[in-house]
Amino acid sequence: MNATTSAAAAPAGGGGADTIRRIEIRVCRGDSAPDDVRASSALPGGSRPPFVVLTLETGDGVTGTSFAFSTFNPRAAGEAMVPVKQFFLGRDVFERERAQYDFRRFDRSWTLSPIYAYGPFDNASWDIIGKKAGRSVSRLLGRARDTVPVYVSSMFLPQGEDAYVAQACEAKAAGFRGYKIHPGGRLDEDLAVYAAVREEVGPDFALMVDPVGAYTYAEALTAGRALERLGYRWLEEPVHDVDWLSQQKLTAALDIPVVGTETLAGGHRGTSQAIAQGLVDAVRTDVSWRGGITDVMKTASLADAFGMRCELHTCVYHALDLVNLQCVSALTNCTYLELLYPLADNDFGLAHGIDIVDGHAAVPDAPGLGIAYDWDFIDDRTVTVL
Repeated sequence: MNATTSAAAAPAGGGGADTIRRIEIRVCRGDSAPDDVRASSALPGGSRPPFVVLTLETGDGVTGTSFAFSTFNPRAAGEAMVPVKQFFLGRDVFERERAQYDFRRFDRSWTLSPIYAYGPFDNASWDIIGKKAGRSVSRLLGRARDTVPVYVSSMFLPQGEDAYVAQACEAKAAGFRGYKIHPGGRLDEDLAVYAAVREEVGPDFALMVDPVGAYTYAEALTAGRALERLGYRWLEEPVHDVDWLSQQKLTAALDIPVVGTETLAGGHRGTSQAIAQGLVDAVRTDVSWRGGITDVMKTASLADAFGMRCELHTCVYHALDLVNLQCVSALTNCTYLELLYPLADNDFGLAHGIDIVDGHAAVPDAPGLGIAYDWDFIDDRTVTVL
């Protein structure tokens, strides 16, 4: 079943060539996972996650597609997107600003959608807009570079210090431009990992750390001081996402940049106070959790106005990281494209994956998002269409 011919929803009556008349939400299974969600949430890697695929079609038959985040329950994630689907049906695909403005009121009134629900609709709209314009989204955004440096991020490795060292060495040997550690969150063990990895890869290879909010303020301060001595590039989410006081104190106390904001609701508006009040040194956003392409560019521009970097957070699936790549190519205050490691876990659903040479990802330049999907794979994994 091809995305341009499947019929998941009836046309939204009337409208012209640019009106969104049909939307399908495909709920897709991943590999088998532990029944206990607590085991899955340890995120050790090694299996393909479930996913959602969203496709919009306009009155003249042009389609746009985006993968979407699915949590551990893809059916529930897909159902959470149904109100957003109803919001977009009948709208002009070019009126992204109107849609974003209207959605704030629509969502706040009653829906309270999860942070991953809106972005894929915006991404798919951009895909259509680029196809109609005959230009890549990257060029419509103001393309600044044709390739982007890539760093890879570990999952949470239960094997400990030796496993992180081995991965970091693999990443360096493969030509990636850096490696980020997601540690276990136990400070003494983490400090040993940080030191061992730095010793093995040498002083010049870029290293970062993301404890995913595992530390107290005191622990984060200790970790930050150690990372400064070891020459790490940044410390990301050292304390819980909304522990703003601790983040502000860390930002003031540490020389290593403190990075955050990747899970904030409200897109660029949710990030504005973190920037204005100096709660972090650099911000995070992405096209999956933070409002799609439109809001990623606003967040990055907002950060740039304050002389700050905006580093894009991986979207897990390479099909979404390719959308991130379109944005990064048009940003001058974003250093890298981030991919989870090993790459094979999230490289699926694509007829052609991310083209990486010498640690740099080539930016697709075909009209729209320039993504070639493997629809046979997607069809095989589809469990329901909403």
